[in-house]
Amino acid sequence: MGEDPRSIREEKWERLKALGHDPFLNTSYPVSAHSQDVVGAYSKWENQDVWLAGRVVAIRRHGKALFLDLRDQEGRIQCHFREDIVGSSFSLLDYLDLGDLLGVHGKVFKTRRGEISVEVADFQYLAKSLSDLPDKRHGLRDVDLRYRYRYLDLLANPEVGQVFRTRAAILAYLRNYLHERGFMEVETPVLLPLAGGTEARPFQSYHNALDMPLYLRIAMELHLKRLLVGGFERVYEIGRVFRNEGISTRHNPEFTMLELYQAYTDYHGVMELVESMLSGLVQQIHGSPIITYQGQSLDFTPPFARVDMVQRLKEKTGIDWQDIKTNEDAHKLAQKLGVRVDPKFERAQVMDKVTGQLVEPDLVQPTFLWHHPVDISPLAKRDPHYPFLTERFELFVAGRELANAFSELNDPVDQRQRFQFQQEQRRAGNDEVPPLDEDFLFALEHAMPPTGGLGVGVDRLVMLLTDSPSIRDVILFPTMRPPEPNATADNSESN
Repeated sequence: MGEDPRSIREEKWERLKALGHDPFLNTSYPVSAHSQDVVGAYSKWENQDVWLAGRVVAIRRHGKALFLDLRDQEGRIQCHFREDIVGSSFSLLDYLDLGDLLGVHGKVFKTRRGEISVEVADFQYLAKSLSDLPDKRHGLRDVDLRYRYRYLDLLANPEVGQVFRTRAAILAYLRNYLHERGFMEVETPVLLPLAGGTEARPFQSYHNALDMPLYLRIAMELHLKRLLVGGFERVYEIGRVFRNEGISTRHNPEFTMLELYQAYTDYHGVMELVESMLSGLVQQIHGSPIITYQGQSLDFTPPFARVDMVQRLKEKTGIDWQDIKTNEDAHKLAQKLGVRVDPKFERAQVMDKVTGQLVEPDLVQPTFLWHHPVDISPLAKRDPHYPFLTERFELFVAGRELANAFSELNDPVDQRQRFQFQQEQRRAGNDEVPPLDEDFLFALEHAMPPTGGLGVGVDRLVMLLTDSPSIRDVILFPTMRPPEPNATADNSESN
């Protein structure tokens, strides 16, 4: 039975320390460029000195010479070591392993095969890897291991890093777009005495000093609206929200939302903003308004399609939303249509579920599904021409909800009545309904201007623009069940 690989690496580390080259001592290295700076501009760097730092991902020994591939955040570059150039330090390469972090200094040249490389004059150990990297040929393929050990996923699958660079570019674009249009970025509380703004189960915590329960926010909406009462006219926040719900390819309990509120506009104005913002974003990221997501071609050229929610439901089922009067009628309808729903669902929840099953999957191209009924839209203004409907829309792309927006309800009397109706559902056992927020109602009584509001699921947006099938692909550290005892990222099992 061979010696444990970790023990071999630790022994090499001990030998390096004995020679006065402990790679974990506090040190700095004067990096002058990244690999792709050199590779992409060889004529500038030819025969010039360069200092690079990165991870050793391949080693090839040839007698008194050694080639290795050094990878940094931009890519990889070949480094050539010759004993007659490096001198006595050449023997330190005997302690080199895949995964070690190394700093190299030398001149840039091309090999006889035309590969841009560095002729190393001197080098320095910067950190030693005491564990093996994922198998260099097969990489890290097991999906559970990839999500659980994201740092190994990034090492083994460099293309994964590009997803998160794109995510950063998306966030930068959104912030710049809103800044140019006069929006101010703000921060609102994450820990709250009650969590409102939508229907969802919150995570509960406890504050010892105040001797009271606190909840992680499920939305940012109610605090952002308070700021409009206070006189700000255009505000937004990009931040984490938390919902104590199931995990799927579309849902993670902790996810990122963009919420914005603009005074003196309505949901038509927000539609125009969404079209402008997203079409510009897609153009910025992909160089075209047309992208492919999971084999589907999607065109973000404005204007986006508009579909009336209640009308489309009637077209699909022959059922008018208003004709379903009771919870019993709603459940019978769902059963007739083959839609499975929770037996505890109220009428409006059932109807919303039916719409989700029968209408939403057909909305492939960017589409505004609008005119939601009042009973599923407690924070949206009524349509003055159709009082049972609201001035609300959801944006769907590839059959998935991407955004939700209203002409925000600013009538404190109507808002109180809708909150009280929700409390009846809460008392009946709907634990997703938030408690009545008296402080928010008090704020509305001081007059909130006419306002258009928008919430965008940032993770789903990143999924679309990186052609990622699962939300876990676009969250660096998704929520996961703890590993089994003694479980590790055994790379031999991930081939």
